[in-house]
Amino acid sequence: MMTQGFADKDMMTDILSSQKNITSIYNTYANECACPSLKADMMNILNEEHQIQHDVFCEMQKRGWYQTEPAEMTKVNEAKQQYMSMSK
Repeated sequence: MMTQGFADKDMMTDILSSQKNITSIYNTYANECACPSLKADMMNILNEEHQIQHDVFCEMQKRGWYQTEPAEMTKVNEAKQQYMSMSK
């Protein structure tokens, strides 16, 4: 009997989800480091994991598996104004 494996899209979706979780975990570790050299190491690893996540995201977009819609300019401007009022 032949077992059915994951399709490429399913594997990429799983990888992207895993990378999102990994970056969250490393972010928590980096935030809680008291030792400067350990924090630097965690930040380097976090950056590498974010790059992997971004690479997977871009590959999925290229294949049409992860579509995003452009933000409406009114919403972008509202967010800018809200941020600017918070920073004053």
